[in-house]
Amino acid sequence: MADRDIVQVISAQVLSSTSLTLGWIGYVPLLIWAASRTRWVELFTDTRRQHLLFGTVFCLFILWLVRRDFDTGVSYHFIGMTAVTLLLDWPLAVLGGFLAQLGLLLMGRQDLAAIGVNGLLIVGLPVLVTEVCAILVERAQPRNLFVYIFCCGFFPAALTVLLCLMAGLGLLWMDERFAMPEWLSDFVGYLWLMMFPEAFINGTVISALVVFCPEWLETFNRSRYLQAPWKDEER
Repeated sequence: MADRDIVQVISAQVLSSTSLTLGWIGYVPLLIWAASRTRWVELFTDTRRQHLLFGTVFCLFILWLVRRDFDTGVSYHFIGMTAVTLLLDWPLAVLGGFLAQLGLLLMGRQDLAAIGVNGLLIVGLPVLVTEVCAILVERAQPRNLFVYIFCCGFFPAALTVLLCLMAGLGLLWMDERFAMPEWLSDFVGYLWLMMFPEAFINGTVISALVVFCPEWLETFNRSRYLQAPWKDEER
């Protein structure tokens, strides 16, 4: 059955106690680090930034509610953390993802014991991929707006799906509590069906924000990407 391969959120029942513990050991320091790097004074004094944070958490919560749960103990949903990272920057993106997880926990859609593992998979890993891509793009200092949209929006989102699915399958394989399908090699064909929608959703959101609200994007250099063409000619 093809659905058995789709891994994004993992139930505690298919994970070993060691994996669950290691998940919390890795996720808690990440949350503490993100909290220490958050500009709390700016957040508390800037109502616009507060609205962005809470609005983003709400959108993440709704996006993660639209999911497919399988009897095998795994679920699939779109991640959306690429757009969140570019919008809020990585510290608030990590904390926002954690708040969305708490919402799922209160709704009974996620296990408390598995929050650490799932947090690393659907929050920590996507934020890391997006932040690395954003840093590399910023170091290159391109002036083409489409470079930012593609290399920071579309590409990291697609790469995130690939890495999250591979990491999730690897974790289930090591725990030996999940019945892997015999034809796992055919799973490569399904990757494209999951990578493209994730890339399209995040890329479309970033494209819309760049056009209508570029000041909302913390990682967007407006002075460079939106510079008038004639200014370069004058130099």
